[in-house]
Order: sequence, then structure tokens, then C-alpha cells
Amino acid sequence: MIAVNKLPTISTKNDLPYFSKPLILPLAIALLSGCAGTVDVKPTPVAVRPVEKEVIPPAVNYALSLQGAPYRYGKDTPEEGFDCSGFVKHVYEHNGVHLPRTVSEMKESLMPVPKNNIHSGDLVFFNTSGKSASHVGIYVNESNFVHAPSSRTGKVMVSSLKTNYWRDRFVDARRP
Repeated sequence: MIAVNKLPTISTKNDLPYFSKPLILPLAIALLSGCAGTVDVKPTPVAVRPVEKEVIPPAVNYALSLQGAPYRYGKDTPEEGFDCSGFVKHVYEHNGVHLPRTVSEMKESLMPVPKNNIHSGDLVFFNTSGKSASHVGIYVNESNFVHAPSSRTGKVMVSSLKTNYWRDRFVDARRP
């Protein structure tokens, strides 16, 4: 018969192989000392970049420079005055962007922008006469837009989307 070498067996739960008993205590001390040590860690200041304000495009700066220009239905020059779409068309053509002449053509030809993603220079459209869009302005920033509102106001001016009148009539925004 051939003798088979048997491996040592552990007879009870508390018996450990002879080679592991001397390692238990040093291993436990090493593992636990990593958590219990005192390390002098000084907080390192983190450079926080300030939130950059949106850069105002040249078209918007030009539009703002036209504040006070007279309102004139059907016109589109600083000399003669502006209606709303004539104002927007003039501002963008002055900056090399050709837009259609009417509010509805502008709205149909430009890509929509979600209300929560409107940026300076986007066009904002309003329903002021029962049409789907009958008025247009140029978004400036912080809910303000520049436009040629009507013969009643008589001039190009900045208004806020937060006012009840404009908030209630807002239709959508488009990006030239």
C-alpha cells in the first residue's frame, strides 16, 4: 500500500495553523495603527474660479447704443426710426447677419432655444396682438431685452421679461 501524506487538519474553531499564530498580533497592530495615527494635515486653499458673466456680443452692444431711437412702423434705420422687426434686422445686418424682415419670418427661419438657455443676442418673441408671434426683441442679459416696442412708447428701449406684461406674452426664443 502507498502511504498518502495527509495535510494537517484543524480540529476546533480556535485552532489555527502553526505558521499563522505569530503573524496575527503584528498584522492587527499594523492595520489599526494606520487609522489611529495623528497626521498634521493642513487644508490647502482651493482656487475657485469666479463665475464668468456672459460676454455681451457686439450685436447687443450696438442694439443698446440705439436706445432712444424713434419708433416708426415699417422703418429700419436709425435716421428714420424702427419698428420691432426693422430694429432687429438692422442690428444684425450691421453685424453681418442677414435676417428676414418680418417677425413671423424671423421666428420661422431661426432655431428655437429653450427658455432656460436664452443667451445674450438671442431673439425673444411675444404675442402682443393675438398672433403666434407679433413682436420681437434682442435678449441682453438678466431677463432684459432691447426692442422697439410701439408708437405709444415712441422709442427703442430696454424692458424686463419679469414684468407681467412681457412675461405673460412671451412665446419663445430663437438664435440667429
